[in-house]
Amino acid sequence: MPQLLLNIIEYSLVIIGSFFVALSFNVFLLPHDVASGGVAGISTITKELFGWEPSIVQWALNVPLFIAGVIILGKNFGAKSLVGTIMLPFFVFLTREWPAATPDPLLGAIFGGMGVGLGLGIVFRGKASTGGIDLAAQILHKYTHLPLGICLPIFDGMIVLTATFVFSVEEGLYALIGLFVTSRTIDFVQVGMNTSKNVLIITEQVEEVRAALLQDVDRGVTVLNGTGGYTDEERRIVMCVVAQNEFTKLTQMVKRIDPHAFVVAMNATEVLGEGFKTH
Repeated sequence: MPQLLLNIIEYSLVIIGSFFVALSFNVFLLPHDVASGGVAGISTITKELFGWEPSIVQWALNVPLFIAGVIILGKNFGAKSLVGTIMLPFFVFLTREWPAATPDPLLGAIFGGMGVGLGLGIVFRGKASTGGIDLAAQILHKYTHLPLGICLPIFDGMIVLTATFVFSVEEGLYALIGLFVTSRTIDFVQVGMNTSKNVLIITEQVEEVRAALLQDVDRGVTVLNGTGGYTDEERRIVMCVVAQNEFTKLTQMVKRIDPHAFVVAMNATEVLGEGFKTH
């Protein structure tokens, strides 16, 4: 694909994703005071406390955080992330008068979380971000050396806890629901429904199993060298990645060849290569 066309697609994804995040914020989350983390959650709280326009608050936080990220972290976050940083508050401003989609706060938290997760997932597909708390977490990680996977929940947890005090315990629980749904939706957008199985087969009939996998299941095979932890004997382990609908066929085939084979199956959510998703 030509680089120009690829850039157009990625910038379009950033803009479309930012719109979905903003729309979900205004029609699902904000009307029910669901502050489910991030700069959007902070703007929900400040609107309640001071009456400040959420889009202005998001601009006031996102832009300085982006600049601080460039200066402190010394990384080139790229023009696409800058676009996301600016466009998200812009769309929040444009859709601020849109009516609430539901009077039920639980539905608002669930579908708002889904909408935000969908939008962020699309932005991530465009190889960008919307800035905000993600950058603050990276700065905290740099100076405290805490794992990044802990730094981000620290900020989101503080926002949800603050929302609990500002609004109520119930709104805080709704915020947790929205935060959870957002993270699950992002995962879904990133990896989709094409979950495969990575299967490890420990058997005495290595050659027979390998031939059956290649011919009957029509999947590639890798043979690994291993050592039995109890017997200390050298063993060969057959590894094969199959689609979900091929897993039952594989297990039945292995059982037919070697009833005593030891089979371990693990979910593989992102498989790139021949027979699966292209790079």
